[in-house]
Amino acid sequence: MHPEARAGGGRDTGATRDTAGGGPLPSPTGERGRASRRSSPAPPATLRATAAAKAQILSGCWHSATPLPMKYILVTGGVISGIGKGIIASSIGTILKSCGLRVTAIKIDPYINIDAGTFSPYEHGEVFVLNDGGEVDLDLGNYERFLDINLYKDNNITTGKIYQHVINKERRGDYLGKTVQVVPHITDAVQEWVMNQAMVPVDGHKEEPQICVIELGGTIGDIEGMPFVEAFRQFQFKAKRENFCNIHVSLVPQPSATGEQKTKPTQNSVRALRGLGLSPDLIVCRSSTPIEMAVKEKISMFCHVNPEQVICIHDVSSTYRVPVLLEEQGIVKYFKERLDLPIGDSASNLLFKWRNMADRYERLQKTCSIALVGKYTKLRDCYASVFKALEHSALAINRKLNLMYIDSIDLEQTTETEDPVKFHEAWQKLCKADGVLVPGGFGIRGTLGKLQAISWARSRKIPFLGVCLGMQLAVIEFARNCLNLKDADSTEFEPNAHVPVVIDMPEHNPGNLGGTMRLGIRRTVFKTENSILRKLYGDVPFIEERHRHRYEVNPSLINQLEQNDLSFVGQDVDGERMEIIELANHPYFVGVQFHPEFSSRPMKPSPPYLGLLLAATGNLNAYLLQGCKLSSSDRYSDASDDSFSEPRIAELEIS
Repeated sequence: MHPEARAGGGRDTGATRDTAGGGPLPSPTGERGRASRRSSPAPPATLRATAAAKAQILSGCWHSATPLPMKYILVTGGVISGIGKGIIASSIGTILKSCGLRVTAIKIDPYINIDAGTFSPYEHGEVFVLNDGGEVDLDLGNYERFLDINLYKDNNITTGKIYQHVINKERRGDYLGKTVQVVPHITDAVQEWVMNQAMVPVDGHKEEPQICVIELGGTIGDIEGMPFVEAFRQFQFKAKRENFCNIHVSLVPQPSATGEQKTKPTQNSVRALRGLGLSPDLIVCRSSTPIEMAVKEKISMFCHVNPEQVICIHDVSSTYRVPVLLEEQGIVKYFKERLDLPIGDSASNLLFKWRNMADRYERLQKTCSIALVGKYTKLRDCYASVFKALEHSALAINRKLNLMYIDSIDLEQTTETEDPVKFHEAWQKLCKADGVLVPGGFGIRGTLGKLQAISWARSRKIPFLGVCLGMQLAVIEFARNCLNLKDADSTEFEPNAHVPVVIDMPEHNPGNLGGTMRLGIRRTVFKTENSILRKLYGDVPFIEERHRHRYEVNPSLINQLEQNDLSFVGQDVDGERMEIIELANHPYFVGVQFHPEFSSRPMKPSPPYLGLLLAATGNLNAYLLQGCKLSSSDRYSDASDDSFSEPRIAELEIS
């Protein structure tokens, strides 16, 4: 399979170009590199004192007219996985973007799966869906949220993709009879893929990125990751030292028995990395508490780096604080010198907004309780984007989110018989919630509990949002309890349902599971102006959101449902596929077939989730009456109260 580099950024999912078909490689030290060496950018001190130049200097961002050679930042991990490499990589990209640079990101997953589409959520957390329909690792969601960019499926490299690509080339005879080996063919394919994908625009402006942040999944020493480590050992010499930087993230444990921070795991991890041919330029130490200066100096001495190259990131209340911690430890100045970047010594306006968000997050006092009723609640990463979308919306209206995870099985009658305590605890959580959310999912397990939660929210006028399967179940519940269609069901659960309210789509191929769903960004057209969700989206005639589903509401039952006040206010461009439902005479009973959480951003919360939080706090009507706008003072003030005295929103774009 050839990786496809998109011709444009943003939501353009049209034309593609072949980037890994065996053609000449784009050299990172080619024309752009030579141009840079011939005419290096003048330092800010020598600029003429024009108003524009002064503004650039004061903002800490100096933009050169001379194209930069591509800069690569490789983020590796040691000791254990899951210590926050993705957040740190995203934060580094955010800092560099705040300095005026264009940043892209690549995630490497050393598993043999082609993509994450068929993973159980318990294996790797949620499956994140991109604009082009790519089903990828959840870390790409972090990149998109932090950097406010739209990535492509080829920004997620897996061992399976690389091997498939190389084997296809071998079958075509591209290697001219040579013995195909891990070195050089697999390692060359990795380097080729990275260089091609690094140049694909991702920010909607169709300009090539200048910085590519690459996260290598797993830990150093894993056998699965060895080909990738070797590929980057070679790549650092191709890219040249001034264009390649390695950041190693390691754990500094603090055993409770002694309370002492231990550096030996980090020393061993760095030693293993050096043994494989990569030397870290920065060592990011993860710890539960702030790292002591003596510990930092010890790591510096034994890991052969200067003390300023040891960055300490301890556990913080929110991920918004991580870019701020990195910037406070001089990482901008280090990158400026190490990668020869034409920037100031500190980040600018964008990072100020992140610092503001982090401060506000810690000061919020009023809470809003949302019950998330799902089947994968034992692992929070299964609903990572849902949690982030709710958090973005809560922060926008000055509320601290209290998200209560409820296993839908615990709401069912069988649990009442088998474990009454668990049953009553689950229902107590549901009854305390200000709003109810039923997210997407697959399979029949736990659906009865979800139907119970939906019925509770509908009958007691509790704000409700159903996403994907949540919307389908809302239609089934309405058909059963309001239309008295007791046999209403989905063909996903009952293939021979007497009243198939939800059916499989004609294009669905039941033979294979991977890549057979309706995936990626699709247009939804509002068929009425009298719609809550249309107003929340800014009163636009259509929207574009990301989808991931195999089933749809049966079009033959639409008229019967709408005659009983369940309105299908959004449809696909052909008017055949139902996308949005709204229930009349209810504060907020909304279902969407798409996944709006994948497009939510910290400074631009998703409208369906924002509507749920507004309804749950009793502020939705005031928000709608004032034109669906929150003022910057509402969004970034220190207050945490119920007042919506100035509910006009100034859109806070990331710039």
